[in-house]
Amino acid sequence: MKKSLSVFVGLLVALGAVSADAATNWGTRAGSSADLSSAPATRTREKINYEKYQTRTLTKTYESKDAGDLYYTKPQNRSALYKQYEGANSSSARATKTTQRTTRSEKVVNKMRRKYFLAHPFYQPLGGMFGSHTDLSYNNSSYDFKINQTLPVWNANANAYQAVLNGLGAKWDMTGFSIKEDFSYGITDRIAVLGMLQYDMNEYKFEWDDNSPDDKMDDDGLNLFGIGGQWRFVDTDEWIATASAYFQHQKDVANNFLVELKGGYKVSSSTIYGLVRGWYVDLDGNSYGNGLEGTDESGNAVMTYIPYQVGDSSVMYVEGGLGVFSVLNEDWTLNVEAIFGDYDWHNQGNIKGAIGWQPNDWFALNLYAKVAFYDSADGKDLDLYWMEQGITAQAPDGTELSLDSLTKIGTVELDNYAETKIGLQVMFQF
Repeated sequence: MKKSLSVFVGLLVALGAVSADAATNWGTRAGSSADLSSAPATRTREKINYEKYQTRTLTKTYESKDAGDLYYTKPQNRSALYKQYEGANSSSARATKTTQRTTRSEKVVNKMRRKYFLAHPFYQPLGGMFGSHTDLSYNNSSYDFKINQTLPVWNANANAYQAVLNGLGAKWDMTGFSIKEDFSYGITDRIAVLGMLQYDMNEYKFEWDDNSPDDKMDDDGLNLFGIGGQWRFVDTDEWIATASAYFQHQKDVANNFLVELKGGYKVSSSTIYGLVRGWYVDLDGNSYGNGLEGTDESGNAVMTYIPYQVGDSSVMYVEGGLGVFSVLNEDWTLNVEAIFGDYDWHNQGNIKGAIGWQPNDWFALNLYAKVAFYDSADGKDLDLYWMEQGITAQAPDGTELSLDSLTKIGTVELDNYAETKIGLQVMFQF
């Protein structure tokens, strides 16, 4: 049995999802799927935790106007003015001297100016307008694991069945860049439709503790597309609320159906809001997880698979959170959001911070970072499956089992689960 794979032909699943953005971060929601009754799927994808953004916020400006209001008091007729100066040197003129007084009138206007912030969590384009939201992000997900092998396999070197992987540790690591485009159109000021595409450039690695060469692969491609609708059903001076629904297809992984409710209260120059999201994930197979596929030195097919869930062709994700969006001044904004979610096989808490710059009504930049601060995956035991052609294992009753198909040979214990996302959003409304 050979642990280190010489050639990669695919990666079975990455950890979950966003973001949009992801509810847990884009890295916790999906991955590939495998059908354990036949051959597993051989690609890895992440669910995107798609995150909405937006709305209206009021700012005040003050203007001072003099036009038409600055004037001098005049004599009743021009002859009186002439007469005054003509007699300026006479004694009667000195005795009856007239003083001209000037007065100035000012008018201060308190003018309300409404700026539509494109980075607002409730944003959607106004009726008849288009919105473009391009998200460029760096993503990283990782965890450490240690193998507990309970099913011995044949070791040709020792001419015996042995638990050759027992106690072996490794780190799984995914690093990548994503480009996601959300393009929306406002049917009315309250209703908008949206389409989305995502292109990923990822590297996946298993870094083994016994100094064996790392198993790694690159996987680039257009991995997600979707459509959806947004409805801003409340928007008053104090309250705002939206409802959204989306369909997303992850290539070789799953179809996702997402609904979102979001409500906020406007106070001073900020909006304090809460949100809840739910996903129904229809997997291509009956299992999803993370793994490697390749060949050994003899050219035999080899596969390692750590499933997060086995036996169901669909899963549910639910998350909720609180956030605040503040207008710092006319051009700068700040958004902080904390999310806690249940993602089928684990729970996670994460926090996101974003600072935005919008110099006008049609263009904005938003720099953000998102990190998981808690995850129940730490300390969790997951199953370990192995496949290697021509190799056998020994069942507890002493019978011989073929490893020509995926077979459970033990478990792995997870530790140091981490997810990080850093991105730049470029937004237009036209």
